[in-house]
Amino acid sequence: MSPIRCFIPLALALGLGGCGGGDFSDLDAYMNEIRQRPPGKIEPTPVFHAYPTFTYSAASLRSPFSRQVRVDLAGQRHGSRNVRPDPNRVKQYLEGFNIEQFEMVGTISNASGSFALLRGAGGVHRLKVGDYLGRNDGRIVAISASQVDVVEIVPDGEGAWLERPRTIPLKEHS
Repeated sequence: MSPIRCFIPLALALGLGGCGGGDFSDLDAYMNEIRQRPPGKIEPTPVFHAYPTFTYSAASLRSPFSRQVRVDLAGQRHGSRNVRPDPNRVKQYLEGFNIEQFEMVGTISNASGSFALLRGAGGVHRLKVGDYLGRNDGRIVAISASQVDVVEIVPDGEGAWLERPRTIPLKEHS
């Protein structure tokens, strides 16, 4: 028998011999402590306190990183009691959408007049002077090849109404 074959069983016997015969006094002490506890007593589960929910409510406020807008109350336009939206007028379909969502993509003219093509609200819409769009009673007052002019009726904050002109420019390369 070769010396290596004799050395392997000897090394295994010495290695495994070191695993046995250890001191288990700490384990025996712990087991005795567990056995001496009264039977059937289970520790109650810890009580978890729920944190109050937090609702972020500053999303609609001005960003702290944008420049402040100075309000000049002397130069502020005041509304008129003569200007007001017609509450009896039947609302058109495009008045249910924000006017910022619309973009002008072209014009069409025929014998009955000139029409603006506005994209928004899920499609392209053909509108003429006098049609309404937007949530602030926006009425189309002029159509040119490069823009659509709209006049909105908005509250002035003091109980009156104010006419606010808006322009929807032609979006090229659309």
